[in-house]
Order: sequence, then C-alpha cells, then structure tokens
Amino acid sequence: MLYRVTIYLLGMILNFFGVALIINAALGAGFWTAFFVGMSDMFGYTVGFWYAVFQLIFIFVNGWLMKQLPEVRAIIPLVLESLILDFWLEVVFTHVDWSGAPIWWQLLILATGVMIVGLGVAVYILPQFPRAPVDQLFLAVSERFNLSLRAGQTLVAVVTASAGFLIGGPVGLGTLAGVLFLGIVIQFWYTRVYPVYHRYAPVQPVEQVSYET
Repeated sequence: MLYRVTIYLLGMILNFFGVALIINAALGAGFWTAFFVGMSDMFGYTVGFWYAVFQLIFIFVNGWLMKQLPEVRAIIPLVLESLILDFWLEVVFTHVDWSGAPIWWQLLILATGVMIVGLGVAVYILPQFPRAPVDQLFLAVSERFNLSLRAGQTLVAVVTASAGFLIGGPVGLGTLAGVLFLGIVIQFWYTRVYPVYHRYAPVQPVEQVSYET
C-alpha cells in the first residue's frame, strides 16, 4: 500500500510541477488551467480553489455520463491536487516571471512542462486509486460516446480551451500544445513507466490503458 500511495502522490506532484512550468512559460496555460486561471482572474481566489470547485461539479457530471452514482472517493484526489497546484503556483513560482524571457527559453519551458505533465499523469494512474474528477472526465466521455481515450482527451481539451478563451483565460500556444500533444505524451510515458511500476509493485499487473486512436 505504501508503494502505491508513494507512486500516486509522486504522479500528482510531477503533474502540477509541469502545469506550473506551462503557466510560467507565459505562452498560454494548459486547456484546463487556462479556464481555472480565467476564473481566478475574473472572480478572485486562487487557481487551486477554482480547480476544487469545478472538480466537485465534475464528480456528478462523471456519474451522469457513466450512468452510476457519483464517486465520492474522488474528493480525496480533488483536495490533494488543489493543494499541490496552489503550492507550486502560490509558493514555489510566486515570484517567477518569464513573460519577458527570450522566446527560445519560453518554448523550452513550455515543452518541458508538457513532457512533465504527461509523465505525471502516466505515473498517477498506475496505482489505480480514485482519479480526480477532471482526469476521470475524459475517461467518462470516452466510454459514454465510444471514443478512444486519446479522442476523448482531445474532445474535452477543445471544449475546455474554448471556454477558457471566452472568459479571458491565458489561452495560447501552451493551450494548443496541450490539446494536440498531451494525449500522445501520456501514451509515450505510460508505455514506459507501466513495466517499471509493475516490476516492483507487490500486486498482480493489470491491463494497460491505451491512448491509441
């Protein structure tokens, strides 16, 4: 159990470290983050606060999409991820400003952020603990509409990025990178970390998740 919890938390920490890098690259936030940053700019409170509010809503949306009772256990990752997100943004990166940095540096930070987010998500889903509602959403959409996970991820990304743009969130190159490449990056990392995880896991391996179209 300790092994699985450690991997679970490590995935969360990596994921939101990547999110913070993407935001601070100042080329546009990831599709979800752009929406939450837009809400924060419009109504106040932290990005993590709005992350928690909408994740709570998504618990019920996911239950409706999958025609089952809302997964109350998802409140645990909801709280953890909101706190970790605010830790990176409000503590570690609070005084970081790369908006005036050379474009090559911003692009490097953006690309690094996308790769780290993909790694974080790939690691985070390995222990098969309750997923945060925002992560479960694209799985629920994929299942309800008979789509591949990559197609479901892309559909959710496009809708969310559009909403972020409409409320004035930092939609830009970073958002497009997330829409186009995040599913691919998650698949890239998942196929590599899956065998490593189960080499040391004290449990029987489970069927791999596929992000292929």
